[in-house]
Amino acid sequence: MAVELQYWAPRAWLGSADASKGGGWASDVLMCVDADGNWHTITPGTARTDAPGATVLAGPVLPGVVNAHSHAFQRAIAGLTETSGGQDDDFWSWRDRMYRAALRITPDQLQAIATQLYTELLQGGYTQVCEFHYLHNDTDGQPYADPLELSMALVRAAQATGMGLTLLPTLYMRSGFGATGLRTDQRRFAGTPGSVLRMAEAINALKLPRINAGVALHSLRAVDAGALKEVAAAAQQAHWPVHIHIAEQVQEVNDCIAHTGQRPIEWLLHTLGGSTAPVDARWNLVHATHTTPQELGDLQATGAAIVICPSTEANLGDGVFDFPGWAGQGGNWSIGSDSHVTRSLVEELRLLEYSQRFARRQRNLAARVTGVDSTAAALLQGAVQGGAVATGLRSSGIAVGQRADLCVMDAHSPALAGIPEAHTLDAWAFSSPSAVCAAAVVAGQAVPAALPGVQAGHIDAMRRLWT
Repeated sequence: MAVELQYWAPRAWLGSADASKGGGWASDVLMCVDADGNWHTITPGTARTDAPGATVLAGPVLPGVVNAHSHAFQRAIAGLTETSGGQDDDFWSWRDRMYRAALRITPDQLQAIATQLYTELLQGGYTQVCEFHYLHNDTDGQPYADPLELSMALVRAAQATGMGLTLLPTLYMRSGFGATGLRTDQRRFAGTPGSVLRMAEAINALKLPRINAGVALHSLRAVDAGALKEVAAAAQQAHWPVHIHIAEQVQEVNDCIAHTGQRPIEWLLHTLGGSTAPVDARWNLVHATHTTPQELGDLQATGAAIVICPSTEANLGDGVFDFPGWAGQGGNWSIGSDSHVTRSLVEELRLLEYSQRFARRQRNLAARVTGVDSTAAALLQGAVQGGAVATGLRSSGIAVGQRADLCVMDAHSPALAGIPEAHTLDAWAFSSPSAVCAAAVVAGQAVPAALPGVQAGHIDAMRRLWT
C-alpha cells in the first residue's frame, strides 16, 4: 500500500499491537502513514536529513489516547455545580442539577459546546472520544423529525475539530429498578432497543472519516433484562463495542441487590451468561467503583474492559475503583473524562494513581501491580491498549497497522525543563504544570491547533443556556 504522509520526530514513544510488549522511547523516528490513515512503517534511527519529505514534529511524541467515556453536553455545567446551598450534596443531587442542562440544550448549542470540548480534548492528549449519547429527543420529549438530530450535532463538532468520534447511542427506558418508565425530567432520554440500534446503523452507514458507532445501555437500573439481551445480541452480530454504566454508587448496588438478589456485575454476567450474546471482549463497563474481588475475577475472565473516570468519580463522590485488583490481574482498562470537569489526559491519569495512593498509603501502585518500572508508562500503556477496546478500532499506539494518531508534547513546558530524557514521561504525568499537547495527528492528518470562532460559539451557547 502506498505511503501517503510522513512524520519525523526527535523522540517517540513506540508501542506494539501486542500489549504484553509495552512501549518505550526511540530516537529520530520516521513514521509513514498509508492511504487508510494507519501506520505503514516506523523507522527509528532515521536522520532528519534522510527524511526530506517528512513533516518535522517539534517535540517528543506520544500515542494519541482514547477518551472512552464522554457526555459532551455536561461540559456546559463544568464549574456550575460546586455550591451546596448548605444541604447534603451527593451524586443524586448533582444529577438533578445536570438534568437542567439536559432539558434545555438545543442541537446548535450542543454542537457549539461539543466543538469547544473536542478542541480542548485534542489539546489535552486525546485523539478519539467515545460519546455515551442519551440525549435523543426534543425538549418536550417528542422525537425529532430526524432521529439523528442531536447525534449529528456531535458528528459535526468532531468533523470541525478533527477529533475521532465513536458515537454510542444509549438505551434509557426506565427511571430505576422496578419502574415502568422514565421520570418527566428524563423525557429527552427515552428510546427503545430498535431506535438506538437504528441510530448506530445509520451513523456507520455514513462511512465518514474518523467516525464510527457502537451502542450503550445506560445502566442496569435503566433497562430490563429483555432489552439488555436484545441490544447485546444485535451488537454482537454487528461486531460493535458495547458500553454500560455499572456499580457507580452504593445506592445503585443496594437497589440492584434488593430487586434481583445479586450485585450489578454478578447479575449482568448471570443474565447474559446463558444467552447467545454473553459479556465478552467488546464490553466496556464504566466506573465499576463498588465491586468485590469475585466480581472482578469473573469479569476479567470474559475479556471485558473497565472504563475509569477519575476526575468525575472524585467530583461526584463516587469512590475509588479497585485498580490493583483489576490491573494487577491483567484486566483491560481505559480512561474517560465523563462530565469534563477536566479535559486533560494527564490530570485523569495522575488522579487515578493518586487516588490509589490516598486509599492505600503506598506509592507507584500502577507500576508495581502491572510489573512496569515507570508508573507513567504503566498508566499510558494501559490507557492506550484499553482505548482500542472501547472504540473497536485498531488504535493501540504508534505501531505498524494501528491508526496513525499521535500527540506532540510541548517541549518548552516547565514540566520538562532540565529533566533527563529517561524521565520525560514521568515528568509529563507527575510534574505540574504539565507538558500539554502542542499538536496532534488523527488518522494521519494534522489537526489544526486552533479554529476561529470556536470559543466565541461556546460562550454564546452558554449565555443562551444560563442567562
